[in-house]
Amino acid sequence: MIMKRLFLALFVFTLCLPALPGAAQEEIVTLVTHDSFNISEDVLKSFEEETGLKIEILQLGDAGTLTNQAVLSANNPLGDVIFGIDNTFLGRALAGDIFEPYVSPLLEDVPDAFKVDPENRVTPIDYGDVCLNYDLRYFEENELEVPTHLQDLTSEAYKNLLVVQNPATSSPGLAFLLATIAEFGTDGDYTYLDYWQDLVDNGVLVVEDWSSAYYGEFTLAGGDYPLVVSYASSPPVEVLFADPPVDEALTGSVIGDGTCFRQIEFAGVLKGANNINGAQKFIDFMLSKEFQEDIPLQMFVFPVNPNAELPELFVEYAQIPDNPAQMTIEEIDAGREQWIQAWTEAVLR
Repeated sequence: MIMKRLFLALFVFTLCLPALPGAAQEEIVTLVTHDSFNISEDVLKSFEEETGLKIEILQLGDAGTLTNQAVLSANNPLGDVIFGIDNTFLGRALAGDIFEPYVSPLLEDVPDAFKVDPENRVTPIDYGDVCLNYDLRYFEENELEVPTHLQDLTSEAYKNLLVVQNPATSSPGLAFLLATIAEFGTDGDYTYLDYWQDLVDNGVLVVEDWSSAYYGEFTLAGGDYPLVVSYASSPPVEVLFADPPVDEALTGSVIGDGTCFRQIEFAGVLKGANNINGAQKFIDFMLSKEFQEDIPLQMFVFPVNPNAELPELFVEYAQIPDNPAQMTIEEIDAGREQWIQAWTEAVLR
């Protein structure tokens, strides 16, 4: 009887003890990301079962909003690990000092071209090329040659055929603007602003976001514009979701030298995170073959790990440019706001 009372007393005492600091957090990893993040349930379950960690996902809008929120909450991070800041906004995030450096052992498998931060504050996870997409049927039926270079878009043949996104409000819109800056420059007799004036004179339509352009104005969706700024991965996605099913691509991508801009998405451990160890484990997992092979059909971009096999759909229909436009994160960060403002005044006013 005495032993039973002692046991009960010890049990009650244990229940009343306060939780040790960090005890609950060690079981949870909060991933802060954009609205386009997706992962197969079985892939996520595999990570959670292997590590004993639970992933909680906090989605905060597009890449620009994600970056701004992460910088504003630098002293009180919203989670443990962040994914989805790309090279068009990375400079802002690095200046905000929001990352805890980490070198994943799997980073050695990633080509150097994706490793833009020598201090390893962020880890490259995937990439996608923002390119001009075109409606194959429209070009065939109108016996119109597909443009191969940016300058082609200013010719009479493509008058009133192109829809683009506002770079101030759209990530692909900003990427396309950067491609034009890389191609035509900001100084000299013919700059990117001169090019954009020629596009305006040739009837370019500017809308606020990718959805409005692709699902509203693009001829494939019933609109009037057979050329749209989208992604090199859009053609396989169109095949994947075609209803009724199709055996051939409905769209193509213009991938001539300098016509596309490569967006690279990164993950990073947030400085001051509750679960730094868990965040590091999740970054390792994001570079694993299992996660990397899940990327194309979940987020419709390409894995950075060359050991990851692409799905047949991507192999057959996706086009990867050999020479996309190049610009360093330092150049982008230094000029982004000024370029957008100058573009706005030249194109929209």
